[in-house]
Order: sequence, then C-alpha cells, then structure tokens
Amino acid sequence: MVPFARPEKPLSECRVALVSTGGVHLPEQPRFDIDDPAGDCSYREIPAGAEELTWTHAYYPRPGRPVEDLDSVFPLWTLRKLAEEGVVGELNRRHFSFMGAIHDPAPLAGETAPEVAGRLLRDSVDAVLLTPS
Repeated sequence: MVPFARPEKPLSECRVALVSTGGVHLPEQPRFDIDDPAGDCSYREIPAGAEELTWTHAYYPRPGRPVEDLDSVFPLWTLRKLAEEGVVGELNRRHFSFMGAIHDPAPLAGETAPEVAGRLLRDSVDAVLLTPS
C-alpha cells in the first residue's frame, strides 16, 4: 500500500468526506460501547446536513467544555464553511465516525473499515479528512 498518493485534482474540485475516531454520532443513534474491553469496532454514519451531534467519550462532553470542542474532533461545520468558500469542491453526502481505544482491531481491519472504505468509493469521494481523538 502506498502511504501517500498525490491528488489528481485540486482540493477546490474534490469531493471530501470526514472520518473520525472521536465517537461522534447523532443524538438518536446508539452510543458507542465504551465498556467493551476489546473496543467497539462499529461506526456511525453522519449525514452531511446534520445539525446536532454528540459523542460517546469518557471525557466529553462535560460541564465547562463547550460543544464547539466537538468541531475540533469532527470538523463538519468547518468543512461546510470551506466548501462555501470554494476551498474544497463539495462535501460528501455522508461522513463516518468510529470509536477510539480499540484494543482488538481485527474486526475493524477485517470488517468495518473496509465497509466504510467501500461506501466512500461508491460515493466517489476524492479526499478524506481523518481526525483522531
């Protein structure tokens, strides 16, 4: 596998998706299982137009931490602004979130990550912004 590939077109012409290990999800989606000793290898699909998000995390959200911190883990609002400004061509119709702290990555590597990669390919995504948590 090539660790880096040069883009074939400018970012201003690319369809961009967001993938995070921040445990981000819609409020109505199931929370990630932070009590699973192997780690939760599932993912959540986030529509591009989502307005309200939350996250399953041992440290967030907590009193005194603004919800804007979520944009530092899952910068959907920032990417929307960049698309409006023409810095990126367009946002994909959906984005994906996983949970971090996966101690047994075999199901992730063998099942869920390839499934998400396939969805991104079918969506004709040109670039993916990966954000760790």
